Amino acid sequence: MAKTQLNVRVDEGTARAARERALARGMSVNRYIEELVRQDTGEAGRAFVDAAADFMKQYESVFAEEFDAGPPARATSREGRR
Repeated sequence: MAKTQLNVRVDEGTARAARERALARGMSVNRYIEELVRQDTGEAGRAFVDAAADFMKQYESVFAEEFDAGPPARATSREGRR
């Protein structure tokens, strides 16, 4: 994928925090900022929610047995709520 360069001005405290967090995660500041933007635009969030939903569906019976509960109640759509 082609890359585009952005020039961003931030205060020194923000720059320091970005460098420290990127270093702690073992990535460049560029990669760290790119990941933050992806998360903010929902790509990572959607993937997490989809994976969590798949996990819960797969193990629904195990949770129900463990906690002695029936299947979870189905959520109603907004149109069906009063």
